[in-house]
Amino acid sequence: MIEKFKSRRTIIVALIAGLAILVALAADILWPTPASVIPVGGTRTAADATKSADEAVAAAGMSPAERKATESLVKAYILENPEIINDAVAIFNQRQVGERLSAVRNELTKPFPGAEAGNPNGDVTIVEFYDYNCGYCRASLPVMKRLLKSDGNIHLVYRELPILSPTSRLAALWAIAAARQGKHELFHDALFARGRADDANIAAAAQTAGLDIAAARSFAVSLQARQEIERNLAVMQQIGFNGTPTFIIGDQIIEGALGYEALQSAVAKAREKS
Repeated sequence: MIEKFKSRRTIIVALIAGLAILVALAADILWPTPASVIPVGGTRTAADATKSADEAVAAAGMSPAERKATESLVKAYILENPEIINDAVAIFNQRQVGERLSAVRNELTKPFPGAEAGNPNGDVTIVEFYDYNCGYCRASLPVMKRLLKSDGNIHLVYRELPILSPTSRLAALWAIAAARQGKHELFHDALFARGRADDANIAAAAQTAGLDIAAARSFAVSLQARQEIERNLAVMQQIGFNGTPTFIIGDQIIEGALGYEALQSAVAKAREKS
């Protein structure tokens, strides 16, 4: 019985070593980074994978010949089944997305006061990053309105992300000023309805939303408003997306405009996981 246990343990350890070798071989394709270079964020390199394989081989007590034979078998399997590389990349990326979102989730889902819509106590939060000069963001507005109307258990958090032009930043600052007055959604809708976010349209949207213009103008140049923009830009970089609109729904990062059914599906997926 003891010998059988030892034999079974040896097989398991050898399998673990084989998996480590598989990772090391795949790493030459996935992370062709010189050992002396560590990518930003501490990303795993081929050298890291090789080191793990060496440690696993040593623990398994594999001889050089056994290791070489295992590497040949693993390499042959990869070449015959290259789709496992894509599967591994997808799983790896999904895991990294989850880690990045977990690091900023509390900050991400807590809106600037007033920059929200829907049900603040909803069971699913959608965080929308947008730019007032983004045509796809404008096209997403009626879709999001429809979703909020049909599902009363969604909390929408608006995140200003002015990346397209100088007037995008000006519009974002005025939107934050509108949020401070409890009129973010009115300003948001009015500005998108007017088209491009130029000086004239920003002023007209502020009037339509019924803002206290003097107070809004003063707050739009305040440190607090500027810091909100910088926080959103920093979160974008930390999570790892670079365009608008981008929707964060549960653990999903979705870039680009979405249709109604796609949004519903993403919400259902987030709801199921929660």
